Amino acid sequence: MASDGRVRCVVADAGPLHYLVLIGQIDLLPQLFERVLVPQTVRDELTRARTPPSVRAWIIRPPAWLRIAPPAAIPDDLQLAAALDHGERAALALAVSVAADLILMDDRAGVAAARGKGFVVIGTLGLLARAARRGLVELPAALRATNFHMRQDLMDLLLAQDRQRRSRP
Repeated sequence: MASDGRVRCVVADAGPLHYLVLIGQIDLLPQLFERVLVPQTVRDELTRARTPPSVRAWIIRPPAWLRIAPPAAIPDDLQLAAALDHGERAALALAVSVAADLILMDDRAGVAAARGKGFVVIGTLGLLARAARRGLVELPAALRATNFHMRQDLMDLLLAQDRQRRSRP
């Protein structure tokens, strides 16, 4: 952890970047993390034609705080993990190669693989909750802005925790 409370090094998969751009909260990343790395494979995924135009425009001209990393060697166990897509494999390989402090990923299979390798993983919702705890975003507004698919019980829990946090003196 950096002296300002930010996590030193995070590797991001496509999902969280995609949703944060869409809801206008992508600039939370440099406020929460000292270094944000994205593998070239994930960058390429975000430039595909089916990606929303705002996300494509953002990744084509990435901000200075985002570092696009060249491909890292993918460990054999990840090569064989059929449930992982190319971006998830690349993000995990990069995280291994740089000894990342945290991985941003939403896909369940990818999260399970990352945790199996000993990484701390948070997804889009966890990132928004973390930002809300630091006073960087209003969680209810951020959750209303997203079309992210989430279980209602999870959304209710996050909102209840946020209300409880805000009601403390």
